[in-house]
Amino acid sequence: MSLWNPQSDTPLSVEIENPSGDPAADLERGVQLLRNVQSGESGALLRLYRPDPTLAFGQRDVRLEGYEAARDVAQQQGFAPLVRKAGGRAAAYHRGTLIVDHIEPEAEAVMRQQNRFEVFARVYANAFQRLGVNAQVGPIPGEYCPGDHSVHGLPDGKSPRNYPVKLVGTAQRVVSGAWLFSSVFVVEDSAPLRQVLDGVYQAMGIPMDPTTVGAANDLLAAVTTEAFISALLDEYSEHATLQGI
Repeated sequence: MSLWNPQSDTPLSVEIENPSGDPAADLERGVQLLRNVQSGESGALLRLYRPDPTLAFGQRDVRLEGYEAARDVAQQQGFAPLVRKAGGRAAAYHRGTLIVDHIEPEAEAVMRQQNRFEVFARVYANAFQRLGVNAQVGPIPGEYCPGDHSVHGLPDGKSPRNYPVKLVGTAQRVVSGAWLFSSVFVVEDSAPLRQVLDGVYQAMGIPMDPTTVGAANDLLAAVTTEAFISALLDEYSEHATLQGI
């Protein structure tokens, strides 16, 4: 029995994908994998990839008056503007981030929707802590794509930053009999993300403090995306049987 799906103790297949060069196809593949799991064509899986520069808008963003202007901001800064089918507000990612799509079948998938946010936040914070990052769970004032179970990092006194930064953005899509929990982990190179998110949120008229946009290596310089992938899979191994690694 896993933390996130008490109905299941089946292995979790791990797929680590190479960059595709096609942000739209990367986003659509997550939805297709969800359909495959829903239909029984495939079982529970964990998909990891390092994306090309993307500005993923949420469904609510599209209805805002400033949405088109925000798309223009993203394009001008080299981020492909796309709309994800999971929830949440706008989030930005690039090769210094890691996207993880966790997909599982579950008969009453909607019943534990809120619980999954809580459980995965703890798992993700623990993964960062394995690397020495002081990661905590909870919202921080002015964060982008805000949520009650955001994972943020706190400075350790040696970091050039003296304020908390958001480390993980999460969104979820639930269909009949399956769910997709998609997360972006910000590990390296936060400056382009901070710049594009500041412009996008201003264009949409949504208050956001750009100082909350940071990366794990802003807090601990030695952290790399490769090291975080290992730490995350080690943390997952505490809670599930992983296959394919």
